[in-house]
Amino acid sequence: MDSNEARSIADAELERGLGSFAAADSIDELEAAKTAILGRKSRLSDVQRSIGSVSREERGELGKRVNEVFADLRSAYDARRTELELATGAEILDADAVDVTLPGRRPRPGSLHPLTLVEQRMVQIFTRMGYRVAEGPEVEDEWHNFEALNIPADHPARTLKDSLYVDVDALLLRTETSAVQIRTMQSQEPPVYIVAPGRVYRREAHDATHSSVFHQLEGLAVDEGITFADLKGTLHAFAKEMFGSDVRVRMKPDYFPFVEPGCDLAVSCFVCGGTGCSVCGNGWLELLGAGMVHPKVLENGGYDSERYTGFAFGIGIERVAMLLYGVNDLRLFTEGDVRFLQQFEGAV
Repeated sequence: MDSNEARSIADAELERGLGSFAAADSIDELEAAKTAILGRKSRLSDVQRSIGSVSREERGELGKRVNEVFADLRSAYDARRTELELATGAEILDADAVDVTLPGRRPRPGSLHPLTLVEQRMVQIFTRMGYRVAEGPEVEDEWHNFEALNIPADHPARTLKDSLYVDVDALLLRTETSAVQIRTMQSQEPPVYIVAPGRVYRREAHDATHSSVFHQLEGLAVDEGITFADLKGTLHAFAKEMFGSDVRVRMKPDYFPFVEPGCDLAVSCFVCGGTGCSVCGNGWLELLGAGMVHPKVLENGGYDSERYTGFAFGIGIERVAMLLYGVNDLRLFTEGDVRFLQQFEGAV
């Protein structure tokens, strides 16, 4: 390639490059034009590589011209890229623009969790009866959680298969809120009328009817002259206040180590009215366990079992919520699905 041909190609590439850069409508098009005009395989690069083959007299003048062409093209490329970047930024800003004249959008108000709603309602029913709320630790020792409640050392509930122990000897996550009974009796003289809502922990499968973490409301009444009739009247009043005056209540014998005698309480099915259906099976829905406080439990709490009697009951809050709201899967309460939780906004 002689000097004249090289100069002609350089001038032509300058004109072509300026036109390509000016015509590019996006950064991608501009980069493609740069590669075609200034890339290693471009005609202008071929001219630059041919400078060494022309005569010494023409080499300096040709090299100067080629450098001028490269400089002009790079300057034109930089200027066009700046223009395109500014235009792209303006488009992004326009797309993100907010019309401040539009009326504001109120955020949707939150609501209490259905388990919180049920717990509050249960507590309100009992506090209107004269009970007060008591609390206890969720990490409990074996004496308060088992021994003081007349649960012997060989009871299956005390094994690692059923209980969740922590890395400290004789400590575990409480398996029921009944431990609050003992702590309350140790802290005050009779009479005692308390309810103790709270979380409890058991080594359970996580399915539609079981969970390793759930909620209970424990009740305890201790005084002189308390009988099973007082327990029956209290639970009847609670059931009718919680589920409606039309609900029917059934009590039948059951065994729990910390009460004697013991019973469980069921309410008539809300779906079939007590005639029997696929939900209840026999017309009844089991609600809670209860009974007269065992004399040994009273003595472990520091009370004279010859003078005082009492009753206790334990209610699963999830159980009541499932019955009250017609929920058939326990996991819905813990999965945090907004579609499920939104249904309880009106219950606040």
